[in-house]
Amino acid sequence: MSRRLTTAIVTGMVSGVLAGFVANQLVGDTPETAKEVAGYFHLLADVFLHLIKMIIAPLVFSTLVAGIAHMGDGGSLGRIGGRAMAWFIIASLVSLALGMVFVNVLAPGEGLNLVRSGAGGVVDAQALNFRDFVLHVFPTSMVGAMADNSILQIVVFSIFVGVAINAVGDAAKPIVVIIEALVEVMLTVTGYVMRVAPLAVFGALAAAITTEGLGVLRTFGRLVGEFYLALGTLWIVLILAGSIFLGRRIFSLLRHVREPVLLAFSTASSEAAYPKMLEQLDRFGVPRRIYSFVLPLGYSFNLDGSMMYATFATLFIAQAYGIDLPIMTQITILLVLMVTSKGIAAVPRASLVVVSATLTQFDLPVEGIAFILAVDHFMDMGRTATNVLGNAIATSVVTKWEGELRESA
Repeated sequence: MSRRLTTAIVTGMVSGVLAGFVANQLVGDTPETAKEVAGYFHLLADVFLHLIKMIIAPLVFSTLVAGIAHMGDGGSLGRIGGRAMAWFIIASLVSLALGMVFVNVLAPGEGLNLVRSGAGGVVDAQALNFRDFVLHVFPTSMVGAMADNSILQIVVFSIFVGVAINAVGDAAKPIVVIIEALVEVMLTVTGYVMRVAPLAVFGALAAAITTEGLGVLRTFGRLVGEFYLALGTLWIVLILAGSIFLGRRIFSLLRHVREPVLLAFSTASSEAAYPKMLEQLDRFGVPRRIYSFVLPLGYSFNLDGSMMYATFATLFIAQAYGIDLPIMTQITILLVLMVTSKGIAAVPRASLVVVSATLTQFDLPVEGIAFILAVDHFMDMGRTATNVLGNAIATSVVTKWEGELRESA
């Protein structure tokens, strides 16, 4: 089944590009018609993403509560959480620093000579501030958090419930049985939903190519190509770091997570890959009690690809407008992004909002975001896949630290 799904997803990617190219040739000259055709293509992806959003809240809640309930004591929970956060912080700094190095060495924005107009940005930078982020972390309603699919709030509520179950002890065993049954039911539902994935991949890519055409990749080829070169280097660094702890089993991990990574890449959605990632980490040998706790945390705090993009895009825009930033200013930007990026899971159009807020804070031209929007979808595919890979490696490393990594299934 696993190999068939991989083949089907790759087939969906190729077919989507071909269908989008044909549609672009037929209706590309009339933007309104192209947008309408793309909308019908994207309907397949929208249905799939709706199904994913349907299951994401009960899946995160049930797996996280069950995982904490089986940890037994608060010391184990704190130790695993501490190790996970230590990895997240180090990975964040490496991602941001690599982005800064590559954008300075390759200088993709030099020579564009864009002129600052003073126009407002296309993204609401006010959507991101520390006070609102802290308040957002703590839910006012369990139902509201689940209805909004707010991962951070669901994680906080689930931690409270899981810790309370441990504190109550034997009296809470019936609840644990129900939660574990819910986990099995949701994983079965997930299997049904994943069968739609190849169609979603086809629709998402066909829609993008229909409106933008293949030419958009040529027009912005240098920016996209150099960003993917930076991402490729980050992949190598993450894999090498993982191999320090996992040894040769890192190759087994890469084989196990190829489907969720491919799914994240083709749909540009981390949520789409989450259910499949749970299944594959389990097959790799990560206990449920660990992956059900660490992975949701990673989805909020360990977004390696998104952070590299934030650095790359911010400094690219400065270059495009001919603004020379001293190295100390760039380091300051990096440290600001280190903090603000931890809240991007809570904000719509997350990476662009972080970039917009950073540009505003350093008096850089926010309108530069409009320049990269044309290819943002294609860059989003790469950064999303990197986020998913980074979280898979982080979860496996924490498991190895705990001495609980089983043999692969």
